[in-house]
Amino acid sequence: MIVFPNCKINLGLNILGKRADGYHNLETIFFPLPFYDVLEVVLAANAAAPYTLAVTGMELEGNIENNLCVKAYKLLKQDFPHLPAVHIHLHKSIPAGAGLGGGSADGAFMLMLLNDKFKLHLTEHTLLKYAFALGSDCPFFIINQPCLGQQRGEMLHPLVLDLSAYKIVIINPGIHVNTGWAFTQVTFSESRNLQTAVTQPVEEWKQRLTNDFELPVFEKYPAIKKLKEQLYQQNALYASMSGSGSTVFGIFRKDVLINYHDLPPGSFVKEMDL
Repeated sequence: MIVFPNCKINLGLNILGKRADGYHNLETIFFPLPFYDVLEVVLAANAAAPYTLAVTGMELEGNIENNLCVKAYKLLKQDFPHLPAVHIHLHKSIPAGAGLGGGSADGAFMLMLLNDKFKLHLTEHTLLKYAFALGSDCPFFIINQPCLGQQRGEMLHPLVLDLSAYKIVIINPGIHVNTGWAFTQVTFSESRNLQTAVTQPVEEWKQRLTNDFELPVFEKYPAIKKLKEQLYQQNALYASMSGSGSTVFGIFRKDVLINYHDLPPGSFVKEMDL
């Protein structure tokens, strides 16, 4: 069985304060993008190991045990010991550690794939619980439509947000921003009515939406700040950093021609209709 995990951007991201459990309360608008990894699961040729993982496409760093597809399999295996041994093939197109939620999407889609393939009969509510056990962004990809995210991001309120009249450009400069570091540098902000803000014309979002991570990240990595400025120079209606970075995105009218000049060496660029 093959599925296609997609990525997301954050339309506004406000960090409201640190919680007693060490995490942070936040509010954001999650918006899914039509840009995909490819995830396939087949029965293992032999059952010597409960799972194997092959990764193609963009290189992933780290131990196989930390891959969210593997974690999703092991999480379900605890409650469904009859799950057979599987071979997992993950083709990475979405840059990792980029603020696009690619790894979170892979984990969430792995849960849904295993549920469908092996007829586990898990409801959406139960899948959301498993997804939250994988990571704060994972529940969004179970719903996978525009949502207001609150608390750690797992409290989700689906929204009607149609951006089909526009196109989007995402640029990843190949800079790794440590999310843990970014949380230690951010200045907490007050809650804003993001749900109301995104009902206003896209041209007004520049005045209404902010990403609290931008200030410390731009100070440490001026090249990321420059990318956002370049998007506005190219007539973006709205531009922002997604998550804690380092990907920036710009929303444009479809007839705007964009000149991708002066990008940092090794930058990844993707332009797509919404």
